[in-house]
Amino acid sequence: MKLSTKGRYGVAAMYDLALHYGQGPISLKSVALRQGISEHYLEQLMGSLRKAGFVKSVRGAQGGYTLTRDPATITVGDIIRVMEGPIAPVDCLITGGCERDRSGFCVTRGVWAKVRDSITQVLDSISLLDLSREDIQHKE
Repeated sequence: MKLSTKGRYGVAAMYDLALHYGQGPISLKSVALRQGISEHYLEQLMGSLRKAGFVKSVRGAQGGYTLTRDPATITVGDIIRVMEGPIAPVDCLITGGCERDRSGFCVTRGVWAKVRDSITQVLDSISLLDLSREDIQHKE
């Protein structure tokens, strides 16, 4: 499973907002500069995150984006699912069918399910607050 820039940049943008949680709206321009992401691309990503209910936008001169929930309650897995869709290394785990085998049974499906479950467990165990704490510890 390989994440696209949507997933990676979505996590980076949310991490940036988590670092500034409680400080009011954060401009996309400042997030784009700090994270090295095109402001135009960031606008597209924020649209998906807003629709999912993770961020809200504030218009005006002092506007920008804020998290709608505490960073401790938003996981990397939440963000990846919004940006990338279901976490699955193979399509049969999403569709329920096997493209290769006409009988409907795939001997390797259990392996891919374990891979999916392991990835999901790791991604869902890391909150934006955890990422923020790692950043602070790294800078000390």
